[in-house]
Amino acid sequence: MKNIKNILKFNFLLRIFVLYFLFTSESLAEKNSFFSEGKDFFEKKQYKKAQILFERDIVFNPKNEDSYLYLAKIFNKDENGEESEINLRNVLLLNPQNDEALYLLTLLKIQQSNYEEAKELMDKFNIVCKSFCPKKSEMNEKFEKIVPENEKN
Repeated sequence: MKNIKNILKFNFLLRIFVLYFLFTSESLAEKNSFFSEGKDFFEKKQYKKAQILFERDIVFNPKNEDSYLYLAKIFNKDENGEESEINLRNVLLLNPQNDEALYLLTLLKIQQSNYEEAKELMDKFNIVCKSFCPKKSEMNEKFEKIVPENEKN
C-alpha cells in the first residue's frame, strides 16, 4: 500500500514537472517569436505592427538590444528623434560597442546640429567600427556641414 502511494506521488510530481516544462518552453518560444515577427513586419514596411511586437519583446526580454535598435529605426522613420534617441541609448547601455547604434545616434546628433556630442560619438564609432565602417565617409561628410568655423583647419 505504501509503495503504491509513493508511485502515485511520483507520477503526480512527474506530470507537474512535464506540464511546467511545456508551458515554460512555449512561453520562451512566444518571447522569441515577438522579435522575429516584428522583424518580418519591419522588412515589409509595416512599421506600426512591427513596433508593437518589438515593444512586446522588450517586456519579456528587456535585454534584447535588437528590439531597441529596430524601435529606434521605426521612430527615426517617423521623424521622432526623441524616441529614437532613447532607444539608441538603450542599445548602447546594453552593448556600448554596437556600431550600428553609434552610427545612427551620430547621424541623429548631426541632424540636430549638436556638434560636440556628434564629435564625441564619432570618436567612439571610430574605435568600435566593425560592420558599419564603410558608412564612415558618409558620416564624415554630414559632420563637416555642422563643424563651427573656429574648429575648421
